[in-house]
Amino acid sequence: MNLPTPRLHAIGGLTCLLLMVLVVTVTPAAASATTAVEYDIAVRIDPLARRIEGRSVITVGIPGELMLVLGRRFEVTYALIDGVPLAAATAGTTSMHAWRIPRSQRGPRRIEIHWRGELAPLDTSLDHRQTLGRIEPASSAAGTFLPDSSGWYPQIAGTLARYRVSLELPPGQRGLVAGRLVEESDTAEGYRARFEFPFPSEGIDLMAGPYTVETGTMRGAGGRPIQLRTYFHPQIAELASKYLDEVKGYIEFYEAWIGEYPFTEFSVVSSPTPTGFGMPTLTYLGIEVLRLPFIRATSLGHEVLHNWWGNGVYPDYAHGNWSEGLTTFMADYAYKEREGSEAAREMRLGWLRDFAALAPGQDAPLTAFTSRTHGASQIVGYNKAAMMFLMLRDLLGRETFDRALQLFWREQRFRAASWVDLQRAFETASGQNLRVFFEQWLTRPGAPAVRMAEAARTRLDSGYRVTVTLEQQASAYRLRVPIALRTEGGEEIRILDLERGRQTFTLEVRTRPLEVVLDPDLRLFRRLMPDEAPPILRQVMVDQSVVTILLAENGEAHAAAEILATKLQNRAPRIISATNTLPTASALVIGLHEQVDAWLARRQLPARPEIVQGKGSAQVWTTSRSGGATLTFVSARDVTALAALVRPLPHYGRQSYIVFDGAKMIERGTWPTRVQVMRLD
Repeated sequence: MNLPTPRLHAIGGLTCLLLMVLVVTVTPAAASATTAVEYDIAVRIDPLARRIEGRSVITVGIPGELMLVLGRRFEVTYALIDGVPLAAATAGTTSMHAWRIPRSQRGPRRIEIHWRGELAPLDTSLDHRQTLGRIEPASSAAGTFLPDSSGWYPQIAGTLARYRVSLELPPGQRGLVAGRLVEESDTAEGYRARFEFPFPSEGIDLMAGPYTVETGTMRGAGGRPIQLRTYFHPQIAELASKYLDEVKGYIEFYEAWIGEYPFTEFSVVSSPTPTGFGMPTLTYLGIEVLRLPFIRATSLGHEVLHNWWGNGVYPDYAHGNWSEGLTTFMADYAYKEREGSEAAREMRLGWLRDFAALAPGQDAPLTAFTSRTHGASQIVGYNKAAMMFLMLRDLLGRETFDRALQLFWREQRFRAASWVDLQRAFETASGQNLRVFFEQWLTRPGAPAVRMAEAARTRLDSGYRVTVTLEQQASAYRLRVPIALRTEGGEEIRILDLERGRQTFTLEVRTRPLEVVLDPDLRLFRRLMPDEAPPILRQVMVDQSVVTILLAENGEAHAAAEILATKLQNRAPRIISATNTLPTASALVIGLHEQVDAWLARRQLPARPEIVQGKGSAQVWTTSRSGGATLTFVSARDVTALAALVRPLPHYGRQSYIVFDGAKMIERGTWPTRVQVMRLD
């Protein structure tokens, strides 16, 4: 039997954020026993002393062998299984105690455990990536966060469960877990609250802090009252009313689109650390994140939507995580569509540019995606999946697409569902066999690469005939390829059904055709051809074959450059000497201004672009090389300017050039994208 493993899911599809949720792997078999496990937990936390003690009664209706787990930093002080003392732990990992509970045919089992331990100090100096990488239960007067994956409470591995949690905190502190707030009291003796989650849950995360709580109420689509709350640190308490209003709007939006909100409340909770997490009924966001003015219009809605996809219907991780792509499509992308067609196209372009930044063979099929662990997995599990849903909507029509989602929601609430279940819902709603569509986009890595090989026109008595030849590399996909026929009378969009490696299509138009453009609106997920994809910073962030050239051979500048390279690539960089022959792979070049200029001159490479010349204290730009490789330059005025880039620069992966004044970005942009176009002479 496998122990639970932490799984991370990003929930805010923004360039500058990595918003995650920690859950436990659950299989469909576990989901079928959703009513068989219940937790009744009472826990007392002292944030100043970083101490926790708790009592848990676990009722288990599963007759087979079980695995009981608890984090290794905790000790069990009392434990009985059906009145018999619990034996010593016999299994486990470096982070978990584990006990094997033998099979029983005597009906429900009752496990009572008392435990205690010391929590890790809450480190607010970490950046968001470092914070997300920690799964330790941490506490301080500024805040407490106990992620489920830290094993802060005894749990049965690999099962969904209902729970009740009673929480006790010292005066001045308030806390919560996901679920319905049943009762609470706040007195001179301390804060007490009781929560219940009556649905099958993947795990329990606990948050506490010196919160000011504001409340609101709305009526859901079914007429039920929904309690809205903000648990905010005092320094951002004035933001509460705006967040409550926005949450109400998002719930109404998604109830009309999908179906009734599945819970009785939703809370926005502030964290002293620079990160964000999403759980059923709440989201946990850093104080500084909550202050950002665009969060309410973007990431907040993404997190609300996760109460349908991910926390209302659970992904069957063994067969791929569909929830991140669907949430990205129905939140991040939907908001861009509401802004207008240009904003939506820009997001699609960003997805395709990100994918073009991956080296061939670096990605994996969507059925293998479970959570975001690095840039490549996000590009596949979020962007590619979201664009797959866009292509599916284009194929079926918006009305049928929405009807399928509503059917999926009605049938799968609080169950673990797979891509197969989604396919079945879309086939039922549309009456179409979608096997080929789902199979090619889910089970194949990579993406088709489509090029327009030939285009010609012929004069007819009734107008004109245009022949277009398309080619796709590698094994053929079945694709609906949009093309634009630009004529003297305007532009017409036609859809070509490309099913072979090379195929010629014949089209007729009345007015004189001038140009043929391949996929002008970027609605087909594909690998952009080298001329179509402008180089961006993300290529040196995700491409595992990238080499790094540090122009300062030693000293403070060398050390600062190596730290920056490590941060950008989220791994130890492959460093080569500045005097080596430049390899064919993409390269990251870091140095001070005079070093970069001298290196470019020696290599007879183009000088720094005029658009960044002489600006700011540091400049970053990309340039293409033959064969599709990219050169990315980071050039700083001095060591201080170079060191200032460590925190901000990784957030600008979609840019072709960036100018900084210290740590502040003052100018950015991307080189123009060139669509495939053929003139008809």
